Amino acid sequence: MLFLICSKRYVLESSLYPPVKRFLEKLGFEVKGEICGCDLVALDGKEPTAVVIGELKLSFTLDLVLQAVDRFAACDEIWLAVRASRRGRGREHDPRVRKLCRLLGLGLLSVSARGKVEVLVEPAPWRPRRDAKRRSRIVAEHRRRLGDPAIGGSTRQPIMTAYRQQALTCASALSHTPARPRDLRGDAPDAAKILQRNVYGWFVRIERGLYGLTDAGTAALVRWKAHLPAPGDTERIAPEALEVAS
Repeated sequence: MLFLICSKRYVLESSLYPPVKRFLEKLGFEVKGEICGCDLVALDGKEPTAVVIGELKLSFTLDLVLQAVDRFAACDEIWLAVRASRRGRGREHDPRVRKLCRLLGLGLLSVSARGKVEVLVEPAPWRPRRDAKRRSRIVAEHRRRLGDPAIGGSTRQPIMTAYRQQALTCASALSHTPARPRDLRGDAPDAAKILQRNVYGWFVRIERGLYGLTDAGTAALVRWKAHLPAPGDTERIAPEALEVAS
């Protein structure tokens, strides 16, 4: 599991996502943004699964290092990825910073304004005690999510999670006619839990076991129109992932 933590706010942190994603994809990973609080998560498809997790920022700071330390228990490797400074005078080129990364077992990446990714420090094979529950939750969310609907580094906007995707699938079906959870299970395996919990206020129980769509649900379909999953997309979700609660 790799943690990528990228750090200056006048340039959007999300601008670092595409080059870092391409970098990891060349290494054989499937990359998706905004998974369980992480800006970037990538899986290699092997067993046991290697997981890459990224936090996109723009400069090397103490907060960046603290974020990495917080994630040690849930990963195999950690990479810090920062925006390359002009003329090579940034902290990422400070020998003390590189030494700190080596002492902590962290990898360090530099991302240029043109999207070039440079490896400054290779990660060391240090291994802390694993957080199996947290790791499982991250892997499950990655596998359940259809496509890559959230750009890594995005802030101040709702994240298109796997749960929200299934809720939108239910809302889309109910926009035509009221239905029962079992009628929606084909495209939304968690339909029963989603309708009963009604986290977003999109659904209304018409009678026992029969649900319809509220005005809020109709508005959500307009807002999230571009993210509506196509029927049958849930077929590629791993069975073990469907067993994990949203």
